[in-house]
Amino acid sequence: MHLNDIKFDCLHFRGEIPCLPNKLRDKVCKGCDEYNKIETRILIIKLGAIGDVMRSTPLLHRFKNDYPGPHITWVTHTPEILPKAPIAIGGINEICRFDFTSIYKIENTEFDIAINLDKDKEACMLLNNVKAKRKFGFIWKDNHISIATPHAEHKLITGAFDNISKQNTKNYMEEIFEICDMQFNDESYLLNFDPKLAGKFKYIKERAGSKKIIGLNTGCGKRWQTRLWPETYWVELIKKLQSQNYFPLLLGGPDEEEMNKKYSETTGAYYPGIFSLQEFIALSSVCDCILTAVSMMMHIAIGLKKPLVLFVNIFNKHEFYLYNNGVIVEPTSGCDCYYGNTCKRGEKHCMKDIPVETVFNSINSLIKN
Repeated sequence: MHLNDIKFDCLHFRGEIPCLPNKLRDKVCKGCDEYNKIETRILIIKLGAIGDVMRSTPLLHRFKNDYPGPHITWVTHTPEILPKAPIAIGGINEICRFDFTSIYKIENTEFDIAINLDKDKEACMLLNNVKAKRKFGFIWKDNHISIATPHAEHKLITGAFDNISKQNTKNYMEEIFEICDMQFNDESYLLNFDPKLAGKFKYIKERAGSKKIIGLNTGCGKRWQTRLWPETYWVELIKKLQSQNYFPLLLGGPDEEEMNKKYSETTGAYYPGIFSLQEFIALSSVCDCILTAVSMMMHIAIGLKKPLVLFVNIFNKHEFYLYNNGVIVEPTSGCDCYYGNTCKRGEKHCMKDIPVETVFNSINSLIKN
């Protein structure tokens, strides 16, 4: 075997270590029947929060289907949330954490397509420095954020001006597909979900018996506390669910631990504790329906295709697309705090204007249908 025999453009080729066909089946490049040529190198820059990364994954379906021989590299702050299925449709060939090593490697690779979906300065600068034949999204130009193509203009402007953002009627997926010169056709999320790990929580289904499990994500993170539903409402809802033969399951992370323990002690609802991200996704998979504010939980529920009841108050409800498998509930009095982390109404917080009965009926309707 000689250097000229090596298929450097094969999806399997890794260079520093043997490829899987060689490792598992002793295949070598010359005459290999598993040769899979890379024809389109695609870079996706989506650093963002975990939820924002998850809701950008529908793009993968189209890149894998619409471009010949695609090799996809994704750079992010949260690589653990992305699906790790290299050759499969929807998978990602290389997942990189945003650090010096990854940036150095990316800036020294030539891509056919490079997309940046973040408006953070560092992400825009990276797209500017990347070598790519075509660039989409947000880029750094003349010492400020700019657009790589005209279709990114809408998303840039709605992100910069609240009064214009309030008028937006496009959901997030429509916007990012538009940025990439494509049309959103209900492509689904792709989630790094391990069905085997879900077996760890089989005992919850056994505990629930014939009752439908209703996942209650009681918190909303620390950034926007204006999304919190009152504690007394949660207690009332839990008791109503129990009286109607449902099994409420309290969900949350470290920020919700104290609150969930309190709800559990008050109502007897089951609280399984805190878990790693992958375990939390597996735990969520046992639910028959999920109630949450706009949060990472919302995106996990959508990724798992779980019926979803979603609290929306401080955001534009048109931004969220539930794939015809959910209901948005809003305050009957509206909300005065667009993307606000403090409430202008003080004690008259708008989340008090989402009645327990409305939330229960939404859950009940989704389960029945």
